[in-house]
Amino acid sequence: MAVTCLDITCLCTFLISTVFGYTLSSDTEITVNPPQDFEIVDPGYLGYLYLQWQPPLSLDNFKECTIEYELKYRNTDSKRWKTIITKNLHYKDGFDLNKGIEAKIHTVLPGQCTNGSEVQSSWLEATYWISSQGNLETKIQDMDCVYYNWQYLICSWKPGMGVHFDTNYNLFYWYEGLDHALQCAHYIKANGKNIGCRFPYLESSDYKDFYICVNGSSESKPIRSSYFIFQLQNIVKPLPPDYLHLTLMNSYEINLKWSMPGGPIPARCLIYEVEITEDDTKWVTTTVEPEIIHIMRNKSQQLCFLVRSKVNIYCSDDGVWSEWSDKQCLEGDRQTKILLSFLVPFVSVSLISLLMSYLVYYCPKTSLKMICHTKKEVFSHQETLC
Repeated sequence: MAVTCLDITCLCTFLISTVFGYTLSSDTEITVNPPQDFEIVDPGYLGYLYLQWQPPLSLDNFKECTIEYELKYRNTDSKRWKTIITKNLHYKDGFDLNKGIEAKIHTVLPGQCTNGSEVQSSWLEATYWISSQGNLETKIQDMDCVYYNWQYLICSWKPGMGVHFDTNYNLFYWYEGLDHALQCAHYIKANGKNIGCRFPYLESSDYKDFYICVNGSSESKPIRSSYFIFQLQNIVKPLPPDYLHLTLMNSYEINLKWSMPGGPIPARCLIYEVEITEDDTKWVTTTVEPEIIHIMRNKSQQLCFLVRSKVNIYCSDDGVWSEWSDKQCLEGDRQTKILLSFLVPFVSVSLISLLMSYLVYYCPKTSLKMICHTKKEVFSHQETLC
């Protein structure tokens, strides 16, 4: 009897597994190992690092499965992890080398390989940091980089605090497309020391991370290196707009126009800011077109305009405002002068036209009468002589 019950149990188990498509073995019995040899590799690109690993051991039971990896990484001072799901054995990204880097990874078996439930391995961790040499105060100060008119890049800095007089700094840079990091070829100097760099033409550098390292040397003590990451389109400073022109449409309406800055920046990439000063009141307005129309003027003694430009959100995440244009002002009595400048020529032309018409129509008849009268007098005089 006991044998019969056992057979019935086995039959029920077989039927349930057939209908629902799984075995009664629990998910915990299906395990997978984490990846092997997980490491963070620095190829010398000033912050662009490789995260790489090898497949886990004992994958014989999952040869027909596509193994995935969940990778998380961050700088050590960040509270947020970046997460990547990939089937590859490597990943590349940029990091701030002023701080440490930590990363972790585990193996993921998708549900189709484990009868419906995703299985994950334990985490495998890796860290990386640059060996810190020199005190923090020896680092450069006030690093400032500007990409002027989307044509040439200039970076400048101040020496660290309390450094020895023999301290000098060197700049290296790299972006994707260069074979290796390059040193600045044209330093900006003050008192024989490097305080900046003017870069050559940077081919195909837009919309990429641009990595910079500024290190230093001194015989007295080590100098701490500084690392920076820019995207050049976000630090573009255009030229100021040119050729501001004011047109008085009527007593209270002004049309302000200007020309877009010269250079390679497309018109669609620019936004403008107009500063308007009316007597002692000042306000700013923003526009996307190179003209402002319908500026309503009060009975002010003076109305002045300045315009500047910046790369807009359609071409960059941010930008640097240009310098202000030359000021254009409309004085209180200029309205009358402008109206007179149009009125006087019009009146003058009208008077000249009337005068010419008078001469054309009336002068010939008068001249003819005078000539005929003169001839008669001559003939009369001749007859008397004879």
